[in-house]
Amino acid sequence: MKKVPFSTRRQFLTTGVAALGFPMIVPRSVFGAPGRPAPSERITVGAIGWGTIAGDWTPSFLNNEKCQVIAVADPMKEYGHYGYDGKETGGREAGKKIIDEHYSKAANRPAKACTAYADFREMMEKEDLDAVQVSTPDHWHAYMAIYAARKGKHVYGQKPLALNIAEGRRMADEVAKAGVTWQTGSQQRSDIYFRMACEMVRNERIGKLKRVRVGLPGGHSNWNGMADKTEVAPVPADFDYEMWLGPAEQMDYRPALLPLNWRHNFNFSGGMITDFGAHHIDIAQWGIGTEHTGPVELKNVSGTLNKTALYNTATAFAFDCVYENGVLMQVASPDHKLMPEVEAAMQSASGGNKKPFDHVGVLFEGDAGKWIYVNRGKITASDPAILREKIGPNEIHLYESKDHTDNFLSCIYDGKRTSTPVEISHRSITIAHLANIALRTDSAGLKWNPQNETIEGNEAASKLLSKEWRKPWAL
Repeated sequence: MKKVPFSTRRQFLTTGVAALGFPMIVPRSVFGAPGRPAPSERITVGAIGWGTIAGDWTPSFLNNEKCQVIAVADPMKEYGHYGYDGKETGGREAGKKIIDEHYSKAANRPAKACTAYADFREMMEKEDLDAVQVSTPDHWHAYMAIYAARKGKHVYGQKPLALNIAEGRRMADEVAKAGVTWQTGSQQRSDIYFRMACEMVRNERIGKLKRVRVGLPGGHSNWNGMADKTEVAPVPADFDYEMWLGPAEQMDYRPALLPLNWRHNFNFSGGMITDFGAHHIDIAQWGIGTEHTGPVELKNVSGTLNKTALYNTATAFAFDCVYENGVLMQVASPDHKLMPEVEAAMQSASGGNKKPFDHVGVLFEGDAGKWIYVNRGKITASDPAILREKIGPNEIHLYESKDHTDNFLSCIYDGKRTSTPVEISHRSITIAHLANIALRTDSAGLKWNPQNETIEGNEAASKLLSKEWRKPWAL
């Protein structure tokens, strides 16, 4: 991959700022870093979507000296109490305010650093962007990734990668064809505990890997108490709902879909199976060493879902994945019958001591009776000495990234692969999609061919590998 050809023009502040007496370029001295890239060399970034995850992760771009965030696009002008903690706000004006305030503080003077757009396509046409951060509902991920890649923009795409398997395959192919840098927001790949666990497993510190147990959250969320507002309602002022729907199937507006509860309707997402499966199933794939392939069979699929409800994704679920190398991966939500079995196994392995794990996380089990468990902020093993062992120079060393955003930006400069390329993310989220397909078609199991990405002998399930985009949306 070639190094990005940066434009010699980097207009940091928006049109009209000069008339107010504000500087057009924030000088490098403002940031107190003599080595900060000159304006002409900084990566210009546009944020597509401003809600929960954008509010959480855009600061990692704002605080990185390699880039400047100059634009934001969202069909909502501003929506109060949009964030995870009920304090943040969503919408393009909220995003613009946060970005402007950040650069104003850095410059110690008012700086109108960001332009807000209702339509991401207008932003891409008018702004001199090198990269975009896509932080939208899942049903938009494929369209925006393909659109950006065809325009030569590098993409940081939040997880889960795509709404379905066919979209993920198309995204991976389009990104490869365009030769742009891609980073999926699977930030656990840049966490030392997850990398350590996978390295230990790949180097057989627990013996030959036999089984992986993956615990995912269950249930449905109720962000800001909106879950019971399921009746059709007037669209809020300054919200382009048709634009928000985009390529998704037509559906009347309901307050219960926002701010983040859309994740529990299959028109927009895949529930907790894809939402958290994008993280922990990905780590399981990393530890198994199957990042570029997947299981050959899903079996013992069971779950609880209401197909006619607005929130129609599974609230409880369990499924087994069989790999060609003999490894078994078992995935379940905490309230499913499989989880007590997992807890009993780990309690036994730890000698009956206080449980060293949470229901959500990844447990790797080896044939020597040893195990490693990892979750956010936690790693433990059947024998603590396992975690103190060094990985030798001739052993397997996995990709090391200490900062997910900086890894993305650095790879734009040097043309190297990121910690979470699109192809790897596609393979991981495919497993979550297959589980949802099985649940939606009442299939206890599926035969999967990871080479040609087809379901064998199940026509109803095969139809859910893809979904037609709503007209006039097409690429």
